[in-house]
Amino acid sequence: MLTGGVALAKGLGVFSSTHWFGIPIALVGAVFLALGTICQGRGVESDGEQETSFRALVRRPVWLVGTGLIGAAIVLQLTALRFSPLMVVQPIGASALVVTAVANGAHSHRLPGKRESLSIILCILGIGAFVALAALSAQDIQVDERHLLTVLLLMACAIVAAFVVWVLTRRHPSAAAATAGAGVLYGFVATLAKAVIGRIVQGDFEWLALTGLAGLGIALALGASLVQKAHASGSDELVVAGLTVIDPMVAVTLAITVLGEAANAPSLAFVGFVAAGAAAVAGVWIMSVHKPETSRDPN
Repeated sequence: MLTGGVALAKGLGVFSSTHWFGIPIALVGAVFLALGTICQGRGVESDGEQETSFRALVRRPVWLVGTGLIGAAIVLQLTALRFSPLMVVQPIGASALVVTAVANGAHSHRLPGKRESLSIILCILGIGAFVALAALSAQDIQVDERHLLTVLLLMACAIVAAFVVWVLTRRHPSAAAATAGAGVLYGFVATLAKAVIGRIVQGDFEWLALTGLAGLGIALALGASLVQKAHASGSDELVVAGLTVIDPMVAVTLAITVLGEAANAPSLAFVGFVAAGAAAVAGVWIMSVHKPETSRDPN
């Protein structure tokens, strides 16, 4: 314990070891998440009809492809969490919104307008700055039973709240509410996954970690159902925007307050976190509320 405390006191950065591996892995995962979300959105709304029934969706190849891509994105994210702190990995997922905007623009044969270009720039700069600051100041921590139990109890409350949203959106569809519920759940999923992975790496896999795995399954299933509801009443951009803002905000908050990944970060770093996060959120907000116009051929 004393040796670990001295190492933390010296402020060793994430890049001091193999922790930087998590960044490119998370970036690839964000691309898969964006493409998978687009495919699922097209699967939910096919031939002018909206469908959220699982039995019907599994018969649509495009929805299955999207589900496979999202599954691959989850595996890549978990792999990234094995190498890097949660504060480094989770914000990278916001780049999925940029990929979504570019992919949808290419599909509709249009160029991004000024506002859309500004939102993409803000997203890239904000995410890049946040991840760079986190990579230089955040630290992986030894996950003990207190960390894991705290995350489990908080996630149980989040699951209950999300289930209430799921019930309410059955009769009164709301893409914003469904997306917010899924985003909160996914933020907890990432945090709990980081805690469980930490326990496994430390050789402390016991009943509490098994409980965590069960909680992950429940939260993922409920979150996925909420995402399908959001697709049925909202655009791909809105769904991805909501997930890529709420998910990282919840996860980073938990990483700071529960896991203590920023315990040794200087005060100035927190100013940078707020500024970079505000830029990324502004970019996501502009992109989610702006309805792009079809570009005209200048010739």
